[in-house]
Amino acid sequence: MLSKRMDKLSPSLTLEITAKANELKEQGKNILSFSAGEPDFDTPTRIKDEAKLALDRGFTKYTAVAGITPLKEAIVNKLQRDNNLTYQPSDIIVSNGAKHSLFNLFQALIDDGDEVIIPAPYWVTYPELIKYSGGVPVFIETNDINKFKITAEQLHRAITPKTKMLILTTPSNPTGSVYSKEELEDLARVLKDTNIFVASDEMYEKLIYETKFVSTASINRDMFLRTITINGLSKSVAMTGWRFGYLASPNKELISAMNKLQGQSTSNINSITQMAAIPALNGEVDKDIESMRRAFESRALEAVELFNHIPGVSVVAPQGAFYLFVNIKDISNDSMKFAKDLMEETGVAVVPGIGFGSEGYFRFSFATDISMIRDGIRRIEKFIRYSGDSLVEND
Repeated sequence: MLSKRMDKLSPSLTLEITAKANELKEQGKNILSFSAGEPDFDTPTRIKDEAKLALDRGFTKYTAVAGITPLKEAIVNKLQRDNNLTYQPSDIIVSNGAKHSLFNLFQALIDDGDEVIIPAPYWVTYPELIKYSGGVPVFIETNDINKFKITAEQLHRAITPKTKMLILTTPSNPTGSVYSKEELEDLARVLKDTNIFVASDEMYEKLIYETKFVSTASINRDMFLRTITINGLSKSVAMTGWRFGYLASPNKELISAMNKLQGQSTSNINSITQMAAIPALNGEVDKDIESMRRAFESRALEAVELFNHIPGVSVVAPQGAFYLFVNIKDISNDSMKFAKDLMEETGVAVVPGIGFGSEGYFRFSFATDISMIRDGIRRIEKFIRYSGDSLVEND
């Protein structure tokens, strides 16, 4: 009955686990969920006030498909100010979250059989959208030793005549790794003289710890022309429910194609969200962002220390985002079973590493208050200490 393309699509594991945790909470069970990638902070007041003002002024009608001009100008200014990238408003498309931006991009660029290189671990949505678009995901494995970042040599080996695109996520979901300028320059040298596009997902760029963020497209002119920059406000400004994402590319043909696709599917995003996003992009809530960043950084430091004191467990300190990718290979190589047993026995919800393409890990979101983080890690430690032998035996 259903179309064959639906067979290519799997449900989001992170959303499944979050839904299961919420279901158990509603049943009265004491559940601590570290599965969702959502800040626990409220949207800054300045943004909410701008939304209220838009409502009061009756800004509730259709807008241009790719977004209103003042909003796109704010994005252009932000990219110039923060990332040293020069775009025109016509190079910008605003969509219903970065996930929608990626969907438009893959639908516009990927043909049947095209290969897309994805460093693993990866955000769960990338391979699903690529397969839905007819493409073939090609994974490059990374690990704790190289801080979950691919090397130029690995990229060179992965490229074939069918390679259409490379996806880079910096900072990374689920690992928190951040590519340095030098690392991006190494990758750029491999890509030079090819026709390979780069999709650079930079959603977590404002949440950086003890390092500097460098935008992929800023490396050189060649990378600027081949890179599609994807970003939004969901994570850094706690606007997940507002559904605001955007992409930027100097490729006029590509932008025109995505504008056409969005025009025939969703059309413009919520008009109120568009107005509310402008002060955030203009830097008017930078103090709020910094306050959230400092809180996340403090939580990360303590959580890393607590996890690294658990026998058989290790975690690389994240350079950005709000996740820990916890190594449990000495305990279990069945992360799905580990996560299932952990939730059933302790009420702690985490996301199995297999969902991100890396077995022997789980993702732990520290986008929640520190007392809950401490309690959750204590429960995990108790679970591992009392169940360690059986976990290993059941692998």
